[in-house]
Amino acid sequence: MTNRIMASAAPGPLEAYAQHFDTLFGRLNQRDSLRRYLEGLLLPSERTKTLTALANTEPIVGAQQPAAQKLQWFLSESTWDVGAVTQRRIELLRTDPSTAPSEDGVLVVDETGDRKDGTRTAHVGRQYLANLGKIDNGVVSVSTLWADVRVYYPLEVVPYTPAHHFEQGKSDPAFRTKPAIALALTERAVAAGIPFRAVVADSFYGEHAGFISGLERLGVGYVAALKPSHAWWHQAGTPGSLSEAAKGAGWAGAQHPGAWEPIERIFRDGHAELWHALEVLAGPYGPEKPRRAVVVTTDPGLLPGHSTWYLATNLPALSTTHATDGSLMPAGLAEIVRLYGLRMWVEQSYKQVKHRLGWSQYQVRSDRAIRRHWELVCCAFCFCWWAHGAELLHQSRSGPPQTDATADTLVVRKKNPAERVLAGGTPSGAQLVTAVGAAHALVASLDGSAPAARAAGAA
Repeated sequence: MTNRIMASAAPGPLEAYAQHFDTLFGRLNQRDSLRRYLEGLLLPSERTKTLTALANTEPIVGAQQPAAQKLQWFLSESTWDVGAVTQRRIELLRTDPSTAPSEDGVLVVDETGDRKDGTRTAHVGRQYLANLGKIDNGVVSVSTLWADVRVYYPLEVVPYTPAHHFEQGKSDPAFRTKPAIALALTERAVAAGIPFRAVVADSFYGEHAGFISGLERLGVGYVAALKPSHAWWHQAGTPGSLSEAAKGAGWAGAQHPGAWEPIERIFRDGHAELWHALEVLAGPYGPEKPRRAVVVTTDPGLLPGHSTWYLATNLPALSTTHATDGSLMPAGLAEIVRLYGLRMWVEQSYKQVKHRLGWSQYQVRSDRAIRRHWELVCCAFCFCWWAHGAELLHQSRSGPPQTDATADTLVVRKKNPAERVLAGGTPSGAQLVTAVGAAHALVASLDGSAPAARAAGAA
């Protein structure tokens, strides 16, 4: 049996990372394209991440160049299994102590959309794009992201296909809503044994009865947002919505808080903020009932929209006496606030994969090619954490390397400047090292509003 031909090496630790995926690519040109694609995605953010840019050629004339055509083939026609790559990527994260998921983390479900012109691209259509806040022509994806206070990364991503792509519209058996896709992704995470304390989601999912009941059937905890106007049947003179319950909780200032409880949140940069939480005792919600509702805010008097959360959860209260199957650990108000606060990471993740790694800059039309591009972006993102973990291990053994940090990359000066560099224009002697800014730089821009750590003694 002959030895497998080695692909042209990627720079720095990216080569070691890519080698973990080599067994999934049977041909030399596939293994080589994997490295070139990841290299291009990890270039500084002022570079676009289109196929021609990834191939380091001109955007129009260069599209016919062999390097660009090779990457086009790699995405659209080459035979490799994107699901196997996803599984291998997650395996690497789970086996690394610095990124291994734990019971303290959350599974964030969310969707994001990007504008796309035309009608021929798979999954494209006029639909609501949450990041734009309006209906426009584009492509939407639903994803799961694992997060705790120290690390966050995407698990799986699935495109949402608008109803007009199906012969029978929304009645077609193949059509799936975004909540249905999110529930299926959650089921996959549970089946794979990914540990998490709760599923966390915004009000689009929190208000969807099918999604919430699906989570309850799975037996997993959740903390999901609701709208302030979320209401229930009620008798006259009693609170009938979350906003009414919050306004009627007796707040008369810090010295007379009524039913509000103070919650201190300590953020990654060390600063602390005093929030207040309210356990709603109205309608179908209460600490002795299967579902609880919690209002969290920075100002119980004003209930500012940008810093007030209306939440529903099935995590039992610490003082609960109603019968439970024991599968869900009780949670106090501080714990519920901590869990939902971890949802912040999904917004930070979007900024990085879209603005730095070219999530929506694909120049392909087919479903398979789009899914492959998204998975390779996820691989580039997770490489940042993988390389960060490797650096921590190296530092524990030999001390930190001498580094020059820039806005987008962290480079280490090598002794031999003739070593391969990432691309033309990279500073002489620079090598791609702990990825796009390393994990520290990736999260530094949101340290002031990043998820807070668990408070001492909080459940």
